[in-house]
Amino acid sequence: MKLLLDENLSRRIVPFLQTDLPDSTQIALLGMESASDSDIWQYAKDHGFVIVTRDSDFQERSLVAGHPPQVIWLKIPNHSKTAVLNILLEHRSEIEEALMKRNLACIETGSHHLDR
Repeated sequence: MKLLLDENLSRRIVPFLQTDLPDSTQIALLGMESASDSDIWQYAKDHGFVIVTRDSDFQERSLVAGHPPQVIWLKIPNHSKTAVLNILLEHRSEIEEALMKRNLACIETGSHHLDR
């Protein structure tokens, strides 16, 4: 599983994901800072990424368009890089099970739960 972090998530998280989730990246690192949600969606679809976001836009798009790509919607009040990184790594097995084994289009996760 490789993650594509939305622009609302820090690019500084990416190096810390590489050991567990190699080839993960962030929108700005791809030069797509001003890309539309449609362009980001298509890029993720074409390149096998799971979109990680704080916004509901991609979750809503997954309801309409289905998948791929799949979406991880982070519903957390804390905007720290550490909090985001901890959620992604601590819930990794649950996230992979929901997305890869159960083939869900979108999952919601926060600091204490994972909703499918």
